[in-house]
Amino acid sequence: MIELLDDPRPLHSGAPWWLVRNGLAEQPEVRRAQCDVVVIGAGITGVMVADRLSEAGLKVTMVDRRAPGYGSTAVSTALVQYELDTQLFQLSARIGAADARRAYTLSFNAVRELGELVRSLGDDCGYAPRPSLYLATSKAGAAEVKKEVTARTDAGFEVAEWSAAEVRRRYGLPSRGALRNEHAAVVDPVRLCRALLAHTLARGAGIMPRTTATRVLPSDSGFVVETDRGELRARQVVLAIGYEVPESLLGSQVTRHSTYAMVTEPLDDLGALADGCMVWETRRPYTYLRTTDERRILVGGGDVDFTAPDERDRLLPARTRMLQRKLDRMLPALGARMEFSWAGTFVATDDGLPIIGPVDGAPGAWYALGYGGNGITFAVIAARLLASACLGETPPDLRLFRPDR
Repeated sequence: MIELLDDPRPLHSGAPWWLVRNGLAEQPEVRRAQCDVVVIGAGITGVMVADRLSEAGLKVTMVDRRAPGYGSTAVSTALVQYELDTQLFQLSARIGAADARRAYTLSFNAVRELGELVRSLGDDCGYAPRPSLYLATSKAGAAEVKKEVTARTDAGFEVAEWSAAEVRRRYGLPSRGALRNEHAAVVDPVRLCRALLAHTLARGAGIMPRTTATRVLPSDSGFVVETDRGELRARQVVLAIGYEVPESLLGSQVTRHSTYAMVTEPLDDLGALADGCMVWETRRPYTYLRTTDERRILVGGGDVDFTAPDERDRLLPARTRMLQRKLDRMLPALGARMEFSWAGTFVATDDGLPIIGPVDGAPGAWYALGYGGNGITFAVIAARLLASACLGETPPDLRLFRPDR
């Protein structure tokens, strides 16, 4: 039995830009009480998994206690990168060079696959390829960048090492050098979630929004999923509920963090960022920024350990001011002022990889948890691997992301 706590704590506060931009939308219920797979969670990960499962011919029902995309998806800042929060040279030291390279390759391929998926939807979803700049912010950071450039080059990834002078000449940013990567992208996560959901429902999938799953019980034919609005029966179950996975299931394997973001007013001139370059830092916790298609600058960071939603939200004004000061220091000529800000919660693993794989003691139940700084990229990986697993195959790459790795 899997107990899913009825935890009403909000995942975010403030004014998540993607909900402000796209508006509040409700999804009519499409009930499928008997199916092959129940996907619990209808954020970007759950919907992407459901879409891949339905494409494979499986009957799928999604359940979410909120409207689809209203949870962690709504506070994603949607920097789509193959890079992990754990750099390749660091991950190689932890899990071995071959496995680290494979994890990075899967993430690299997922960025390309996401672009292909967006094109198939007939809605650009705010998707656009972008370059990325990983700034060295200290002497130690400069040494880290050098190691990472070597590790990625040796692994076959095309990156470049830029000097501090080159970074300042091109972008006016203070640094001790940087790693330049051309293989990244941005997307509107809520718009993507909604477009993909429509695509999935058109294949015959079911959706039960505003429905809380409370327990998953084994049955002769698979599982019974108990909800506050009745039971669902399925052969298999996917848990795509992110931060809301009960601590009793994963315990000390993960850590929870509060994170903060702001978006500026539209700017007539994006200055050095006119090419849309995404920027992040070697400093931990790092600050990062990107532009939007409305000529705004989105800035995120200021992460702290999560204690409680009230404490997270209490820090929002101070953390927003900190992000504003950081933007002013990095790009003083822009004079960009904050218009919206929000706080959210995310989960990280020790190695920076997501948790994708079997739930211990419940054959046929699977985790699809895009933990870390690359949730959208990890969702693409989870969708592909779990579609194979739910069809009875054993994808070898699954071992990289299993909860018991």
